[in-house]
Amino acid sequence: MSADDPAAFTPLVERYSVVLHGYFARRVPGAADDLLAEAWLQAFAARRTFDASRGSARGWLFGVARNVLAGHLRRAARAEAPPGEQVSDPWQAVDQRLDAAALAPALRGALAELPPDEREVLLLVSWEQLTPAEAAAAVGIPAGTARSRLHRARGRLRERLAPGRPAGRGLAVTGDPA
Repeated sequence: MSADDPAAFTPLVERYSVVLHGYFARRVPGAADDLLAEAWLQAFAARRTFDASRGSARGWLFGVARNVLAGHLRRAARAEAPPGEQVSDPWQAVDQRLDAAALAPALRGALAELPPDEREVLLLVSWEQLTPAEAAAAVGIPAGTARSRLHRARGRLRERLAPGRPAGRGLAVTGDPA
């Protein structure tokens, strides 16, 4: 991506709009379109801050998206959003997004019990299909820290969802290996 050529930004929009929209839609469904537009505006304005030596454009864009989402949630909480709009805890709707409906309540509970920093890395890798390094860039932490958080989160989920089973023999938590 060339910061000096605005047209060089167009392929990023074409390539990542669908996945970024999904990121927002899974967290705040009613505001996904607006948040996507805001993310693209912020990313375009900040395109000169992208440093390819620090990671991929995908990870950088998810970092921008994460900041846009956090800002939206803060504003919505301050404005006391109308009933029905989920603002304080976007993880309550996790069971609506899972294929394994029978496991949804237990998984939702296990995800809610994870520390927020571990949960965020796990969901970026599992839902958004980011690599641990890309998730690290999105969250603004070193790649090794993201891999550690991902490993701990997966282990906690295995323990919670498959009690009594030896490690590695329970639930397969999707995403790239740490």
